[in-house]
Amino acid sequence: MLLKGNCLELLAEMPDNSVDSIVTDPPYELGFMGKSWDNSGIAYNVELWSQVLRVLKPGGHLLAFGGSRTYHRLASAVEDAGFEIRDQIMWLYGSGFPKSLDVSKAIDKNNGEPNRLLKFTEWMRTTGLKAKELDAATGTNMGGHYLTTASQPAIPTVELWGKIRPLIADVPEWVDELVQRIEAEREVVGTKDSNLLAVAPGQNNDRSATTLNITAPSTPEAQQWEGWGTALKPAHEPIVVARKPLIGTVATNVLTYGTGALNIDGSRVGTGTGETKTVQYPDIRGNNYNNAEGTVEYTVTDQGRWPANVIHDGSEEVLEYFGEPQRFFYCAKASKSERNAGLGGLPKQEQQGSYKFRTDGSLDGKETEPKANIHPTVKPISLMRYLVKLVTPPNGTVLDPFLGSGTTTVAAILEGFNWMGCEMTEDYWPIIEARVVWAEAQPKTLL
Repeated sequence: MLLKGNCLELLAEMPDNSVDSIVTDPPYELGFMGKSWDNSGIAYNVELWSQVLRVLKPGGHLLAFGGSRTYHRLASAVEDAGFEIRDQIMWLYGSGFPKSLDVSKAIDKNNGEPNRLLKFTEWMRTTGLKAKELDAATGTNMGGHYLTTASQPAIPTVELWGKIRPLIADVPEWVDELVQRIEAEREVVGTKDSNLLAVAPGQNNDRSATTLNITAPSTPEAQQWEGWGTALKPAHEPIVVARKPLIGTVATNVLTYGTGALNIDGSRVGTGTGETKTVQYPDIRGNNYNNAEGTVEYTVTDQGRWPANVIHDGSEEVLEYFGEPQRFFYCAKASKSERNAGLGGLPKQEQQGSYKFRTDGSLDGKETEPKANIHPTVKPISLMRYLVKLVTPPNGTVLDPFLGSGTTTVAAILEGFNWMGCEMTEDYWPIIEARVVWAEAQPKTLL
């Protein structure tokens, strides 16, 4: 069931102890791509997680993704609401894009004049122009950077300034001079092949090959800071594993409410051989109580590996460290075809896409690309299937308070669970509804 509106308001209307599990991908509160929903503080709202706790059955599990920089605040809010933090699942991937500022290039862009960029943006704000007007004039999404008071200020190139200048009645001479000497000229010393990589955590946008120039620092100050940046390459996302307190023992809670345990065998990694063998373990009881030596024999069946608190994407970068891929659950990132499955009847919309590069390798705004599924952070279906199966009992109901484009719903349907989800962004409602129709038409096969 799709619940349209603010999740905090919608959850308040739901009855106590009415859902079996919560699997969700809340905002990471990073202000991603300028989206207002990713900078509201809702993921840190104890009241929200208190409502989630209330509607969840005793012993029910919550799985919630978080950002590597902000996870601690999410987990604290979940715990403060009354949940028990049981574990953390680490989702590892190899295709993250480092959004790092090249300090040497930034110094050369200032061309020897500190705060030159902010001097330009301060003047631009006096013109009364809005970011949307600047975007329309230049055909880019850089308007906000030309007006900012602090974050990522920028001066347009001479070409783009030629498109902006006619919009302004009176331009001081010093502004034109500022644009003309936008940055110190850096010598091209080589080239390198690169790809336009994902900018959203966990998102596998389509890649296109490009050749970038390798440049040398121009000013002495830039030479001093060559090789310095501001960010690491993102390669993981944490998932908080929390449980609503039990009523009684695990056994009592499971028998009463059907919740409280994890589906270990149903989530084992690999199919296992099914072979039965006898193994010997140290006689722990003897060692503990009377120091007796010896072993105890157990008969075990190979059902696959016990599910771990690490998940990865199967990429070459990750497998270099893990070796045997079947040791942990893994799945590929969400491909373009997967994100848009069932959306053939929807119109394509413009969406901020991958960063594009200047010839010297520096970032130059973002390209727009028409897409049916315009949500910027679509999780892989197989990953969400694995997670809902891990924490949801047979015939149970999965709730996602932050449904986005509906991947949790698709996963629940394919695994044979009931589902409920809240989504407040109207642009995503048709996407969710179309993906639901697609999922319900698919054969219900196991992972």
